Amino acid sequence: MGGMLHVRAIVPPDETDAVVAELALHVGVTNVVVLPGAARVPSGDVVLCDVAREATDDVLTALKARGIARTGSIAASEVDLALSDAAAEAEERAPGHGDDAVVWDQVFRHLQDGSRLTWTFGAFLVLATMLAGIAALLDSPILVVGAMVLGPEFVPIAAIAFALLTARWELLRRANLTLVVGFVLAIAVTYVCTRIGRFTGFLDLAELPADRPLTGFVYSPDRWSFLVAILAGIAGVLSLTSGKAEALVGVFISVTTVPAAGNLAVALALGHYSEVRGSVLQLGVNIGGMIIAGIVTFVVQWLCWKLVLRRGMGRSEEG
Repeated sequence: MGGMLHVRAIVPPDETDAVVAELALHVGVTNVVVLPGAARVPSGDVVLCDVAREATDDVLTALKARGIARTGSIAASEVDLALSDAAAEAEERAPGHGDDAVVWDQVFRHLQDGSRLTWTFGAFLVLATMLAGIAALLDSPILVVGAMVLGPEFVPIAAIAFALLTARWELLRRANLTLVVGFVLAIAVTYVCTRIGRFTGFLDLAELPADRPLTGFVYSPDRWSFLVAILAGIAGVLSLTSGKAEALVGVFISVTTVPAAGNLAVALALGHYSEVRGSVLQLGVNIGGMIIAGIVTFVVQWLCWKLVLRRGMGRSEEG
């Protein structure tokens, strides 16, 4: 991703000079603009600047330390195109590479928004679980993949990992609630629909095959299930922190959280209780593996970036 971020701060007039001086200390900042008295709600001066992605977290931290988030406002957005030698030089001066940088405030806001229990989240999870239930009935790996892609559960799982690591208990409560209520709702709806299908004769007990060579892995967890969950969790967190959303598709089609939930609902409705325990275990293994991977990945990213910044400062002092 790399590139620049555009930062806009609404600053109390008596803080403007200090904020501009603070921005001047950061090698990744350029195109600083001050609009005196331009802001109305809240009132104050507007300070604009472009920041290399790898320097953005440091700049936002400095602005928050000055209380600007409390007395004014701070906003940041991606710059799709910057035709500026000054911007190119700022990116070159900033230590590290933009693809490796993490803007932690941006990550937190994304996890906070994505872990809310909304009707949209519930609808996608219900639809994905029902699709997974049909996949179980038909022993269809294509439908399993479709259910994986449709499932929206990864962001709350990543939010749990982030909250446990940073002691953000409100985020932890919200993400847990969203995950539990979402899966309970999705399993319940799929269960009811399956029971209706059985009552009307659309389904019968024989339609959940005892031997499912193409989708049996959904309710048969093993050491590979945990390994895949770990790898998917790492890839998912890297995708979120780097802004490479396209990589999340690979995460979705790697883990079998939603397929396990769909299989659980159908197995309960059709009386195939031998598959219930395996489905529950598969669901737990996937969620647990991704949470563990998320925590480890967040820690490694933080430590590695601290090392990059330390080396960058060392080179700057030598220069």
